[in-house]
Amino acid sequence: MKIMTALRLTGMTLGISLTAALCLSASAMAKGTGYIFVSNEKTNNIIVLESKTLKLVKDLKTSRRPRDMHFSDDHTKLYVACGDDDVIDIIDVAKLEVIGKIATGSSPEAFMVDEQKRRIYVSNEEGSSMSIIDMDQQITLAEVPTGAEPEGVWLAPDRKTVYVTSEVGDLIHHIDLEAGHVIEDVVVGTRPRRFAATPDGNELWVTTELSGEVWIIDRGPFKVLGKIEFFPPGMRKTDVTPVGITMTSDGKTAYVTLGHAAHVAVVDVPSKKTLSYILVGKRSWGITLSKDEKTLYVANGLGDDITVIDVASRKAVTSVPVGRIPYSVVIDE
Repeated sequence: MKIMTALRLTGMTLGISLTAALCLSASAMAKGTGYIFVSNEKTNNIIVLESKTLKLVKDLKTSRRPRDMHFSDDHTKLYVACGDDDVIDIIDVAKLEVIGKIATGSSPEAFMVDEQKRRIYVSNEEGSSMSIIDMDQQITLAEVPTGAEPEGVWLAPDRKTVYVTSEVGDLIHHIDLEAGHVIEDVVVGTRPRRFAATPDGNELWVTTELSGEVWIIDRGPFKVLGKIEFFPPGMRKTDVTPVGITMTSDGKTAYVTLGHAAHVAVVDVPSKKTLSYILVGKRSWGITLSKDEKTLYVANGLGDDITVIDVASRKAVTSVPVGRIPYSVVIDE
């Protein structure tokens, strides 16, 4: 009896261990896959690529017009703003399947996720508002009026403040989340699009598409510190239409996509000087930097591809066809 009991207990232990191992394996699969996700506005899909080979892993169908994308903190889920269906799709990263949808305002474009407070802050392009969404109940708690065509959204580290760009108003809105409304604005260049922030959170860098600049805002007194213009070789000034922007973790270098000018500008952050330009595809918009900061990925809106850039040499090494009008690119790592 003792032997049989011991065997049964051993079998149960092995079963529990195997189950735990499988759960850990599934969890591991959901994190750090290295997959590259590219949202495509016109083909209503996300192309998933393997980062080492750049081979197709999956053509993932989404709601209509997928645009901005953000992972959950543990990278088990990917949230995708889908502008033509007024929803944020929820994707299971391990299964590569859409597992849910969250209703938003009219034409969601960009957003930020705050998992500590379980909130999503999303700009509604056609609704001229920012929605505050409860992630657990999946309901809109409040609509904060903004200027026309809001896009860029940036959540401050204290989680008390959100900044939103208004493309038509040429404004950056400072929104107090406790008060639930815009408390002050600052005027920038024509058609502000997206944000990057210095690591200390003191400076906000904002791309202004139609004035061809990046504007720099001091968050303390909330005022403009200056702006940067771009002059890529062989391009007309009117072609310089900055949209995407990202910054290295040490805050020393910024990379800016120049839209129709088909270049990425490399900017020294402390001096605010442009160091060089990298030739990429047509209407470069979305941009992301790999975790090791050795590779840049650029979504080319009118090239229907992404450009892969070696950071050390500051040269494009290849391009990969994706869907029509790629908007955003993110990496699970």
